[in-house]
Amino acid sequence: MARVLVTGANGFIAAAVCRRLLAAGWAVRGTLRRPEVKLPEGVERALVDSLGGSTDWTGALADCQAVIHCAARVHVLREEAADPLSAFRRVNVEGSAALARQALTAGVKRLIYLSSIGAAQASEKPDAATPYQLSKLEAEAALQTVTAGGPMALIVLRPPLVYGPNAPGNFTRLARLLAKGLPLPLAGIANRRSLIYLDNLTSAIEAALAIDPPPAAPLAVCDGADFSTPDLLRAMGHAMGQRVRLWPCPPALLRLAGALLNRRSAITALTESLAIDNRPACEALGWTPPFGVEEALAASLAEGPDRP
Repeated sequence: MARVLVTGANGFIAAAVCRRLLAAGWAVRGTLRRPEVKLPEGVERALVDSLGGSTDWTGALADCQAVIHCAARVHVLREEAADPLSAFRRVNVEGSAALARQALTAGVKRLIYLSSIGAAQASEKPDAATPYQLSKLEAEAALQTVTAGGPMALIVLRPPLVYGPNAPGNFTRLARLLAKGLPLPLAGIANRRSLIYLDNLTSAIEAALAIDPPPAAPLAVCDGADFSTPDLLRAMGHAMGQRVRLWPCPPALLRLAGALLNRRSAITALTESLAIDNRPACEALGWTPPFGVEEALAASLAEGPDRP
């Protein structure tokens, strides 16, 4: 039975990846930092230290044919690091490169890196990029350097916001606001944004494990349907059976409020556009998102934003 290592296996996305691959017949080993943390039933456990350039992956990588690298330093709501970019680089760039080098030595044949659509944004507008986005782009470059010309294939996937039951971040925060019936000042936003449902993303990751030859370029993956923020809120409210109350507020005022309240990234996600064309990913992976948006939202919100 082929064995795959999933890093950060207790995370929202990684745990779902573990469950999917177990169901598909893989032997799955998951890394975690604390022994008391629960993993999906059937996942082998491998303890690793904090991610960085000196992390020892030897035991975790033993007898693994593939690695799915999900562990990362992600968006921090209240950043406390004195140098955020250095903190992101230590985990996302140096930690990823160390994993790739050791995986290559261990004979791993395929490394799937879960990047972010933020890496594409950093490539297009580096001066406007956040430390997280820059670190993801730099991590992709570091992994390409390690794997170039070698026997280990690298596949980079760039998802946008990932949603599902109890998803971290803006999706669940919005669902909780809707559940309270609060009027939201978002009626005047005319943006377009792509999202991806958790099970659609894990389906793409499974496809990336099997496709041959592996695609060389990073692949943006999404559900294939874009929403404005007001339309997304209305669709979420419909899935929840909840009345949606929206009122217009100039986006400039929302951005000012975000800056004053140190919520700039959250307001950016609500007001600006980020539309993705997933056709290259579908063609490269031989993949089609198995769940439509209405079905995905219903599954995500059927029992409310705090579903166990």
